[in-house]
Amino acid sequence: MKKNEQIHLDRSINLFSALALVIGTVIGSGIFFKQASVLSYSHSTTMALLAWFFGGVLTLTSGLTIAEIGSQMPQTGGLYIYMHNLYGKVWGFLSGWMQITVYGPAVIAALGSYLAVLLQAFFGFPASYTPFVGVLSVVLISGFNFLSNRYGSALQIVTTLCKLVPIAAIIIFGLLFGDQNAVGQVLAERSSSVAGNFGVAILATLFAYDGWILIANMGGEIKNPQKILPLAIVLGLSAVLIIYVLVSYSIFKTMPAEMIARYGENATPHFAEMAFGKIGGKILNIGIIISIVGCMNGKVMTIPRIMYAMAKNNELPFSKQLAYLNKTMHTPMVSISAIAVIASGMILTVDADRLTEICIFTIYCFYVMTFFGVFKLRKTTPRAKRPFSTPLYPLTPIVAILGAAFVLVSELFSDLSGVVISLVIVLCGLPIYYYKNRV
Repeated sequence: MKKNEQIHLDRSINLFSALALVIGTVIGSGIFFKQASVLSYSHSTTMALLAWFFGGVLTLTSGLTIAEIGSQMPQTGGLYIYMHNLYGKVWGFLSGWMQITVYGPAVIAALGSYLAVLLQAFFGFPASYTPFVGVLSVVLISGFNFLSNRYGSALQIVTTLCKLVPIAAIIIFGLLFGDQNAVGQVLAERSSSVAGNFGVAILATLFAYDGWILIANMGGEIKNPQKILPLAIVLGLSAVLIIYVLVSYSIFKTMPAEMIARYGENATPHFAEMAFGKIGGKILNIGIIISIVGCMNGKVMTIPRIMYAMAKNNELPFSKQLAYLNKTMHTPMVSISAIAVIASGMILTVDADRLTEICIFTIYCFYVMTFFGVFKLRKTTPRAKRPFSTPLYPLTPIVAILGAAFVLVSELFSDLSGVVISLVIVLCGLPIYYYKNRV
């Protein structure tokens, strides 16, 4: 597979493009729409800020751990490749199967739905059109990614820079003109289990940090991936952590906690109108729309690469077609189209948000196994060259494992039916695996 990738895939993604992919695929809608839920779970602005910080630390330790593995396996496919090389073909297949059939398309579908709702509110077209606008957005962005990844990378850089404008506006206004106490505000209604709810608040922030690993799917298309991949992950996640904490602090400094909780998902749009008036609010909302477009573009760029990598290994039905690369653009057009079709179908028929929640358990199971892979690699190949070594080893991977274990336990207690469904979805891939690998 390495040989084929070096011949066919276009290694044109530099550090700036990789950074834009990391930041752009993480910063989508979560930071703008999760403020109220994190605050409601935490019960106070102080604890909410800590939740955003600890969520970022857990994500950063995960990224530092994966960076060491990724620097040693710089191939297209990301998590699928890591699981395949660390634990064998079955585990690699199952991790990829979950991502290409449900989780990845559902993430794209959810973003398409969010985008359609924002566009409907902005332009005022009939609400009944939103599902079709969501599908259209998926089709257009997927079609754009038929072009060379140079164009997708350029769009990612532009949208990432654009999304930093509303973020900078929120931070600057909150820090300079906010008249509330960002630290110390407490919601009137408090739960008896503050510690337990703080854990749920951290879990909510982890969903907003999700997407950081997708840059690894482009390993075969990154220039000098042994150096650029880990650097992009570390710098990108560090930037996101700082941005998330500052945005939250600025919103808390501008709006009373009770008002944020009352407005729910509309808290940030309301902040925009409070801070900049109706026209300024509209401009800020355009920035949020661009943010989601960039996030969708990053997902559409990266998730089909998993399908492509699996098809190159002949592990999927119609592998020959799914592994097709356009001879001019060097992009996996068929895999991109297949993911777009699944995502579009989800927008029209199911609750994609619910599907992504259902799949969290199994995705984090694979994360935990991959984190343990750092110890496995150091034990089995102690003298192997490591272009990047996880700092503070073994503490960093241990924290990453504990963070992922926390997510798994939380999911077991909060959504047992979703856990069962996600495991069933994974197991449904086994017949296909054994059919493709029959003697």
